[in-house]
Amino acid sequence: MIKVNNLVKRYGDIRAVDDITFSVGKGEIVGLLGPNGAGKTTTMRIITSFMPATSGSVTVAGYDVFSHSLETRRHIGYMPENVPLYPEMRINEYLRFRAKIKGLRGQEVTNNVAKVIDACDLGHQHTRIIEHLSKGNRQRVGLADALVSDPELLILDEPTIGLDPNQVRKVRDLIKEIGRDRTVVLSTHILSEVEMICEKVIIMYEGKIAAQDSVAAICGGTKKQYICEAKISSEKLKKIVGKIQLATNIISKPLEDGWSRVTMQSLKSTVDLREEIFNVVNEHKCTIRELDVKSPTLEETFVNITTK
Repeated sequence: MIKVNNLVKRYGDIRAVDDITFSVGKGEIVGLLGPNGAGKTTTMRIITSFMPATSGSVTVAGYDVFSHSLETRRHIGYMPENVPLYPEMRINEYLRFRAKIKGLRGQEVTNNVAKVIDACDLGHQHTRIIEHLSKGNRQRVGLADALVSDPELLILDEPTIGLDPNQVRKVRDLIKEIGRDRTVVLSTHILSEVEMICEKVIIMYEGKIAAQDSVAAICGGTKKQYICEAKISSEKLKKIVGKIQLATNIISKPLEDGWSRVTMQSLKSTVDLREEIFNVVNEHKCTIRELDVKSPTLEETFVNITTK
């Protein structure tokens, strides 16, 4: 659906986007991540023909975004970070107006507007004036606008910004539902949302792509942490640690009443240390109340990648 090759965008001497290459397949939900100033929004604006690139190429649904921008836009629904709405219009009036701008005519306008009002749960308030809507409902109107032409590709820039937790959950569920039959590129700083919604992530840093793969593969690149809580004396702890051959980064923290919390990592990512930890601790007649393995979250992996 999207192919980006050697894309560069300069602002004077600054490279906002620095020679990036990636692709997004049809039907994928992809998270485009990065700290502020990483080049995410610039990349999305180039893909949507909102701004030109300095060099490189971008195609959407087989069309070059620079030489066939109008044809490209027919395949794209774009929701920018700050949704530009007409506050004096009613929801249904605004969506009909937007549908006509996007080339829909006659019954197609009526049908598509009704469909997106229903999909975005705006039916009970479709005659309300936009100025009187909450932040969450304005975001829903923006999402309905992006969907009204029934695009194959949906590009969302911070769709849950400024929403309360209940509104975030509703928008998240809506994006997952929408993503069942179209391609979605999602940019957000809420990484827990990406873990729940996206199949693949692209992490940008200082204009470059720092990592791109499935969420599981990217998080799997960081070593798992093994956690053991047991009643261990300091003398026994040294002996126990010495017997676990593949353990590294061992940290011990005393708790209450003689209990300790020991965390460690394996020198080999393919080796599970839990059985060995249990056997060694049991051999020294110590009581275990917790033995677990913790995989790194996307947030931890993101911080690790973007602070190297």
